[in-house]
Amino acid sequence: MENGKIYVIGLGPGGRAQMTERAVRALEKCGCIAGYGLYLELIAGLIEGKERIETGMTREIDRCKAARDAALSGKTVALVSSGDAGVYGMAGPLLEVSAGYEIDIEIIPGITAACSGGALLGSPLTCDFACVSLSGLLTPWEVIERRLRGAAAGDFAIALYNPASKKRTDALPRACAILLETLPPETVCGLVRSIGREGESRALTTLGELAAQPCDMLTTVFIGNSATRVIDGWMVTPRGYRGV
Repeated sequence: MENGKIYVIGLGPGGRAQMTERAVRALEKCGCIAGYGLYLELIAGLIEGKERIETGMTREIDRCKAARDAALSGKTVALVSSGDAGVYGMAGPLLEVSAGYEIDIEIIPGITAACSGGALLGSPLTCDFACVSLSGLLTPWEVIERRLRGAAAGDFAIALYNPASKKRTDALPRACAILLETLPPETVCGLVRSIGREGESRALTTLGELAAQPCDMLTTVFIGNSATRVIDGWMVTPRGYRGV
């Protein structure tokens, strides 16, 4: 029996309207869909009747191994992630657990939270930017601190992923305190929540006020660089074109 295939698919931030046509076509080819429960529900209409491999948070490796084993049994499998599968997603872990196995793997990119959230706010990432996750589950906090200080010192615009959870409520205030060592409190910031989903929202604030803003795992935070400003209610980091 020949091995099957795994499509590692970035779903973008929400449902069908946020997905690429390539991602939709790949899902159609798959009889087995592996993913976190919330993400599977976002595409429920596209995967009706298909076999599901569903695991919760912190069981990502189990999910990848289950997808690998399903492909080894001859199935065509979709392993899905929100956003892009290569940005805090399942592409890396899947490639690691599949090393040495003869499996056809195709990685299909998706719209990241940095891009889709930035579009809601305006254009906060027009120039050089850094993405930093505030989740300490896989990255020691001292490493996160070093990356935050480096991004601030380099005057990067910053997109913060995973700013809070039910158990981890102090990550964003701690990050703000670190950034305020270098950046002025009036630095323009923005928050977006539930991008592309019911309850989608956006808000503008400053770094000095950011720590007090409500956020959770569905929130992405944007911190401007020294040139970022608010233009007609939009968060804009100028590219630097002459004449503007």
